[in-house]
This record gives sequence, C-alpha cells and structure tokens, in this order.
Amino acid sequence: MGERLHQDGWRKAFTVAEMVDKWERLAGEVEQGYSHTIYEYTNDLYSRNWLREASGLLHDFVVQDWMPRLMALDNRFTAATIADDGAALSQFHKLREPDWWWWRRYPRILTGPLGKSLRDAGATGSAPEAN
Repeated sequence: MGERLHQDGWRKAFTVAEMVDKWERLAGEVEQGYSHTIYEYTNDLYSRNWLREASGLLHDFVVQDWMPRLMALDNRFTAATIADDGAALSQFHKLREPDWWWWRRYPRILTGPLGKSLRDAGATGSAPEAN
C-alpha cells in the first residue's frame, strides 16, 4: 500500500506506523505551540492526508487495528486547534477536499513563525503560557 501511494506521487513508500507517528508528533507540537513555519505546518498536515488516502487501500483488519489510536490523535488535534473552515490556511495553501477537516483548523496556541503568519491571515488564538 505504501508503494502504491508512492507511485501515486508520495515522495516515498511510507508505512502506516510512520505516518501515524508523524501525525502524533504534529498533534503533540500543536498542543504545546507549533513553532515552525506555515510551510512546515502545511507539510506536516499531509501526514493526515496520507492516512486518509491509505485507509481506502488497506485491509479492513489493518484499519480496525489502527483506528483507535488514529481517533485518539484526531481528538487531540481537534482539541488543540480552532475551526475556521480553512480561512487562515487557505491563504497559504490550496484547500482541496471538503471532508479533510484538519485543513480547516489552526492551532489554538499561536507562536513562532506559524503564529505570526496565521495572525497576519486573521487567525486568533492565544500566546503560549509563560512558565
């Protein structure tokens, strides 16, 4: 399946585990305050795209095996983001699929270059808490 997606244009033949781990890293970074650029953020969102595309190619038992973890990560990402129907991100990246909800949200904690870019695009959020 990873090889099939690679042939369809993904830069390499990723595994489900690699992409779920990448989605988990992104959810964790967003919870803490994503400090990279808008372009790195949109690139990181593609891990969820890959998982969506892969789900249609995987055997049902594989999807069922990964689904609880993926749903938990989706819930973490949703809790750490604000829905704006893609208004902020669409200024930097073309939004394609209407059901790809992760492209229609931005981090609650706006920090670093991503925070500046999103604020300039009209996003509202909070600054990171000082320790």
